[in-house]
Amino acid sequence: MRRHGCLLLAGVLLAGISSCGLTNGSPMVDDVEPGSIGRGKPLEGAKLTVTSKEFTEQLILGAIMGIAFQAAGAEVVDRTGIQGSIGAREAVVKGDADASYEYTGTAWITYQGNSKPLPDPRKQWEAVREADLRNGVTWLEPSALNNTYALAMNQANHKKYGTRTLSEVAALAKSDPPAVTLCVEGEFANRTDGLRGMEKAYGMNVATGNITQMDTGIIYTQTAKGACTYGEVFTTDGRIKSMNLVVMEDDRNFFPNYNAAPMVNTDALKKWPAIAEVLDPVTAKLDNEVAQTLNAKVDVDGEDPHQVALDWMVDEGFVRKR
Repeated sequence: MRRHGCLLLAGVLLAGISSCGLTNGSPMVDDVEPGSIGRGKPLEGAKLTVTSKEFTEQLILGAIMGIAFQAAGAEVVDRTGIQGSIGAREAVVKGDADASYEYTGTAWITYQGNSKPLPDPRKQWEAVREADLRNGVTWLEPSALNNTYALAMNQANHKKYGTRTLSEVAALAKSDPPAVTLCVEGEFANRTDGLRGMEKAYGMNVATGNITQMDTGIIYTQTAKGACTYGEVFTTDGRIKSMNLVVMEDDRNFFPNYNAAPMVNTDALKKWPAIAEVLDPVTAKLDNEVAQTLNAKVDVDGEDPHQVALDWMVDEGFVRKR
C-alpha cells in the first residue's frame, strides 16, 4: 500500500531515514492570520517542524497542519514529502519534527507490530494512542478520513448489477461467477488484509481467471472503462470522484481502519499544549469526501498540494489571508 512506502528493518533504520529523504526543511511562509482557529496566537514564539510522507494526501495534510500552526503564531519549518512511512515517523519520535498526520492502521500494524486490526475505529485509535505514549508520541483526536482498501465499480456496471456492499458482491460471485471480475495490485492480491482475507471474510469465491493484477493507476482507468467489474481502490483517492466510481461498503468491517490523526512529539505537546486546540477543529472537518476532493485537485487537475491546502483552510474559515 502506498501509505507504507519505504518499509525498513529496525537494524537499518537510521540509514533508512537518510535514504527516505529527511532533510533540514525550509520555512513555511503563508501570509495567514487566525480565522476560527489560532485566535489569540497561542503558539506565538513556537518554532514547530511539520513532516509528512511523499504522496499527495500526505503533502496536503502536512500543509494543512503547517498553515494552522502559522495562523496560531508559530514559525513553521516544512519537512513534508519524506519518502516512506518510517522516515516521517522517526522524525517525530526523535524530535527532529514535532508533528505529522499519520494513519491509525499504519501505526498499529507497521510501527507497533500487530497483525490483527481492531474493527472499531475509535478503539483502534485508542489502542494506538496508548501504545505510542511509551514511544514519546501523543496522538490527538482522529478524523473520519479513512484511507483504506475498497472495491469500486463504474456507473454502468452499478446499474447492471446493483451491488452496494461486499456481501452483495460475494452473493453475485456465487449466483453469476463470470460477472465478478477484479482488477487489483499484486500486493493486494497476496496480503492477508487484502484480497485473500476479504474472500475468506465474505465467503467470496472469485475464480483465478477472473482476477487481473496491474499497477494502481491502471486499475482506476480500467474500472472506469468497465474492463473489470470491480477494481481495488483507496477510499480517499481523488480518482473515485473524478471518474464517478461507486465504492462498495465494507459491511463486515474487514479492512483495517486507516484514520488520519495528528501524531505529535510528546515533549513538544507539553511545551505547547495549544497544538491540540489548534488542530482539533481542523481534523474534525476531514473525511473521505473532503480528501477525495482535495486529492483530485492535485492528481487530476494538476494543482499544487500546498495551494490546495491553503485554499481549503481559507474556504473553511479556519484561517484568513492577510
